[in-house]
Amino acid sequence: MLTTNEKIGQLIYQLRQERGMTQAAFARRLSTSQSAVNRIEHGKQNLSLETLARISDVLKKPLISISGGAVNLRIEGGHELKGTVATKVSKNAAVCLLFASLLNKGTTRLKRMPRIEEVNRIIEVLVSMGVHVKWTTGNDLEIKPPAKLNLDKMDKNAARKTRSVLMMLGPVMHLFKEFKIPYAGGCKLGTRTVQPHLYALEELGVNITAKTGHYYVEVKKKPAPTIVLYESGDTTTENVLMAAAKFENETVIKMASANYMVQDLCFFLKKLGVRIEGIGTSTLRVRGVADIKKNITYAPSEDPIESMTFITAAITTNSKITVQRAPIEFLELELLKLKKMGLKFDISERYLADNGQTELVDITVQKHNGKLIALEEKIYARPFPGLNIDNLPMFVPIAAVARGRTLIHDWVYEERALYYTEMRKLNVNVTLADPHRAYVDGPTKFSAADVVCPPALRPAMLLLIGMLAANGTSMLRNVYSINRGYEDFAERLNSLGAQIEVVNEL
Repeated sequence: MLTTNEKIGQLIYQLRQERGMTQAAFARRLSTSQSAVNRIEHGKQNLSLETLARISDVLKKPLISISGGAVNLRIEGGHELKGTVATKVSKNAAVCLLFASLLNKGTTRLKRMPRIEEVNRIIEVLVSMGVHVKWTTGNDLEIKPPAKLNLDKMDKNAARKTRSVLMMLGPVMHLFKEFKIPYAGGCKLGTRTVQPHLYALEELGVNITAKTGHYYVEVKKKPAPTIVLYESGDTTTENVLMAAAKFENETVIKMASANYMVQDLCFFLKKLGVRIEGIGTSTLRVRGVADIKKNITYAPSEDPIESMTFITAAITTNSKITVQRAPIEFLELELLKLKKMGLKFDISERYLADNGQTELVDITVQKHNGKLIALEEKIYARPFPGLNIDNLPMFVPIAAVARGRTLIHDWVYEERALYYTEMRKLNVNVTLADPHRAYVDGPTKFSAADVVCPPALRPAMLLLIGMLAANGTSMLRNVYSINRGYEDFAERLNSLGAQIEVVNEL
């Protein structure tokens, strides 16, 4: 009977033959050796999720179907973590910059882009419309738009799997007088209104009507001296920034998000020649360029949410690890909360990210040995410079190992706090006060469990972290939601001493 690796290897061999590719040509496309390809095709190579995604891209065929099968993780918990791990490039900056590249008629090269499902879906959307997208060495991406986008050929299935497709509105409004895009998908977190996007873009002459299955967009461009955002949302701010980037008149954006991905977009637009004042504040002054054609290279910064995820894994498993390249400006309040809970950690001197702007540090988390104390005040998130909205869920497993009761107030989403109750399956004492507030009582003796991932990125990650702390073997099923936002996460945890096995259902 063939092993799973042998089955996958045979499938890869057949697809390569169908594509008329030699092993050598296939190896070059994968940026690996021919001997490695030979091992893969004979089932003698363990394949990471990142490698499977890369092979799927080259062969233009998904190797793992979430509908027909699933990627699961088998976790042997109770192991102490130790060592060093580097934070990868921000998922949220990456997806925004892919759409921002549509503003540029020249070639955009984005450095060290994360190979995650969210990026894969957006690439599928771009390629389907005629955009040339190419992975090069070091996980760099080259993007070159065609003379005219073919919106009629858009891969609607890929588009509906990501809420990020909404960010097409800002750049594409400069290319067509009318167009349509599919309804946005992504995480299932209740009703996440798109109204702030619509209100803001209306000020620039965009009229958006909801039709069956898509948004119909009519454009009669007009400059707007001042736009007050209905909500200080990250993607709303990014959409308006991209829209304003081609208006030569000054656009003032008030109530803007100053979060990390917005700042990365600002730095990128400045490389395209757009003048922006107020980066890092809630008021942005933008003077755009009507026609942009530059060959540029930009390196987006690291992901503070990923840094916090590794910090959370260390705390939950009572481990000492060092998280390198952590964007400190976007973690300062989280670290202060942890310090007040009794956590000890060391922070290196600051140094700059490859974008030349974002300040990074290395954070060494010390073992707490069960001495963390729950905070008396509720823990809640707010737009930057508050505690990051995507970092708030990480305090669920952290609170679970602290002595006392913690109130976590997740006011942003209608349903995300409901997913926190999934942690009960791991013996975490979570009490739901209402759809936005959850009490966590600690300390917890985590127990192993067999759980299907919720369809939301951060709540799914909480289960994985809890399973790392649970003695025994757990199964986390259908981890697509995790792979949307984290690159090669299981393998990187294994490098720290975790025992996680990727199990593919074919």
